[in-house]
Amino acid sequence: MKYKIFETIIDNLKTIFYALIIAIVIRSLFFQPFYIPSSSMEPNLLVGDRIFVSKYTYGYSKHSFPFSPSIYNQRILFKNPNYADLVVFKTPQDNRTDYIKRLIGMPGDSIQFIDGKLMLNNKEVKKEKINLTKSIRCGQQTLDVHYFKETLPNGKTYIAAYNKYGTQQNTDKYIVPKDHYFFLGDNRDCSKDSRFLDSVGYVPKLNLVGKAKMIFFSNDTAKGSFFKFWNWNNSLRIERFFMRLK
Repeated sequence: MKYKIFETIIDNLKTIFYALIIAIVIRSLFFQPFYIPSSSMEPNLLVGDRIFVSKYTYGYSKHSFPFSPSIYNQRILFKNPNYADLVVFKTPQDNRTDYIKRLIGMPGDSIQFIDGKLMLNNKEVKKEKINLTKSIRCGQQTLDVHYFKETLPNGKTYIAAYNKYGTQQNTDKYIVPKDHYFFLGDNRDCSKDSRFLDSVGYVPKLNLVGKAKMIFFSNDTAKGSFFKFWNWNNSLRIERFFMRLK
């Protein structure tokens, strides 16, 4: 009897071990879930969205694996990202914190804001105003913003939010170094991104984690916690479930 109990325990432990190995392989090589904790990517990603990020899109580095083990400081099977990709990366300052932003600048590109206009390689990024003014989150505050459809050189478009009462009007010119990338948040006046050289800055290709592919779940934390199931009719954003990201 004792032997059977011991055998059952061993079998259960084996099952758990194999399940963990499979989960680590899937998470490292294929897809990893991420949670959106801030409003820096509104209106495209909302606080409370949970997304799947493909790990294979840009190849693999040490940051593809849990705890970023320092076993190989290069990328393998590398594929270049594209303008406007939604990318998860490790911040260069600590190589631990995950950020998600939109790719705006490639190696060698110049980026600058002049009179509130986004300039890429000394040309204004095409920006079409959408007739919609809305208040969106910025931490514990709200911002009145205008929405614009921006178009990058490869023809990819997305919606960006700019403060109704004036944005970062003028910045220095940023020149993206070799093997690095420049990222911006879509909520332009509420995003810590590559404009802040001391905290984010230029992101090396080694730090790319993956490309955001899909929102698989979304809960409006301002209306209720996911665990308060009796409030799901107010807090769940069902229309965002399994929404593909461009």
